[in-house]
Amino acid sequence: MDVPFAPWSPEFVADPYPAYAELRATGRAHWYAPTRQWLIPHHADVSALLRDRRLGRTYTHRFTHEEFGREAPPAAHEPFHTLNDHGLLDLEAADHTRIRRLVSKAFTPRTVENLAPTVERLAGELVGGLVARGGGDLLAEVAEPLPVAVIAEMLGIPEEDEERGRLRPWSADICGMFELNPSEETARRAVRASVEFSDYLRELIERRRKDPGDDLISGLIGVEELTEQEMISTCVLLLNAGHEATVNTTVNGWWTLLREGVRPEPGKLSTAVEELLRYDTPLQMFERWVLDDIEIGDQVIPRGSEVALLFGSANRDPARFGPTADALDLTRADNPHITFGAGIHYCLGAPLARLELTAVFGELLRQAPGLRPAAEPRWKPGYVIRGFHELLVEV
Repeated sequence: MDVPFAPWSPEFVADPYPAYAELRATGRAHWYAPTRQWLIPHHADVSALLRDRRLGRTYTHRFTHEEFGREAPPAAHEPFHTLNDHGLLDLEAADHTRIRRLVSKAFTPRTVENLAPTVERLAGELVGGLVARGGGDLLAEVAEPLPVAVIAEMLGIPEEDEERGRLRPWSADICGMFELNPSEETARRAVRASVEFSDYLRELIERRRKDPGDDLISGLIGVEELTEQEMISTCVLLLNAGHEATVNTTVNGWWTLLREGVRPEPGKLSTAVEELLRYDTPLQMFERWVLDDIEIGDQVIPRGSEVALLFGSANRDPARFGPTADALDLTRADNPHITFGAGIHYCLGAPLARLELTAVFGELLRQAPGLRPAAEPRWKPGYVIRGFHELLVEV
């Protein structure tokens, strides 16, 4: 049967949720030939598989490419894969445990709490600038600058470094490789960004060796268990993963609020943020390799396969969220969404993302209570990381 899944269709990207409902109604695992993946649409299955150690973000800790029935990446893509494969997100087993333990020290509750005044100040300044101008692009003027500035501050990237302005473009080019079946041009941009970003971080690390500060890079330099490549890959991942969810939840979330004509109650802002993270999930899909045969219902999925865990579908599953799963409920109390993942790869920066989202939504509600759209936004073509080109607003 035809699978109602069309990740390269603008219409599907704009509203994938009816297709997800059809997928959930017709099975627990669907083969999708264009990407050679099994689509998993149900909340219970997605949640369980995120925790299942028979699956992994990589397979190279156990198999060669040949043993796993896969082709090695093209040699020309090597700089991207070197950067990506040494990062926390794509590591498994002992290496993942080791690096997560080291990096998690930067994301303790106290560390995040100490960042709150900086986050709130930046959010207030960015929103204040938007209001003073009478409006503008909420994405470029508020949503993007906030998390990028916070991560740059954590890493210790000096404000005077011209490369600070290239962080977001580098990140966008690298993240293009996480879309389905990326083109060769996408790969070329990702490779170039990987080389440039790595070279800059290598130079910054050398500066910090001579003149350490109280930033994350300075802290990681003294950790003997961490190689320089692991340090570079970790810093890049913190930028990439540390702002995508915040940027797209801010913009997609505000478009939802504007479209629905509702606003969160100030006293229930954190609950509303959780619902916006669920309702229009910023990362629609997460992929896993099948390291040992698994069964989903009566379907055996063999080793060497890839599963596509449909976060956007799982977060709208009536089996978990009840008959109002497709409705926006800013007071939803029981909200076990999986936007930040689960298991050993649960998003390390989730507390920071929540802090940033609460701050920016709070400032917009306070300073721009009459916020309204100035134009219909256009979706970017990407499906996995799903967001708008811009969101023009008036205040």
